[in-house]
Order: sequence, then structure tokens, then C-alpha cells
Amino acid sequence: MKCRIIPDKCIACGLCQIYAPSVFDYTEEGIVLFKNEPQQLEINVSNTDQATLDAVIKAYRKCPVRAIEIEKKD
Repeated sequence: MKCRIIPDKCIACGLCQIYAPSVFDYTEEGIVLFKNEPQQLEINVSNTDQATLDAVIKAYRKCPVRAIEIEKKD
């Protein structure tokens, strides 16, 4: 599964970090970025544990402005 972030859409609400703190972090302005790869806009989360995958999906679903996108591989 791939996870993309769209910083231009982010309103700094903080929900993604609440639901998936091991994946998401923020700039000084509160804009989303990936915790372990802050320069990337897309990461592969398929190689993570099920709890992390579930957390990323929950963050995606809870984002009020759709600043997070996921792409599931069949």
C-alpha cells in the first residue's frame, strides 16, 4: 500500500499524527510530513505491521481535507 500526502491541502488539524504517530509528523507550521522520510510525499507502507497499516488507513479516513491518499495494491 502506498501513502501520499498533499501538504498544500493540510490545515494542520493534527488528526493524522494522533491516529498514526509512527508515520506522520509536522513542520513547524503544523503541516503534515512523513516522520521517517520528511522530504518524501509518498511512501510504501506495505512492509509495516498490521497495526501501522490500520493506523494509516484510519488517519486517511479521518483527514477532513483529504491531505492523505492511499493506494491499495491488489
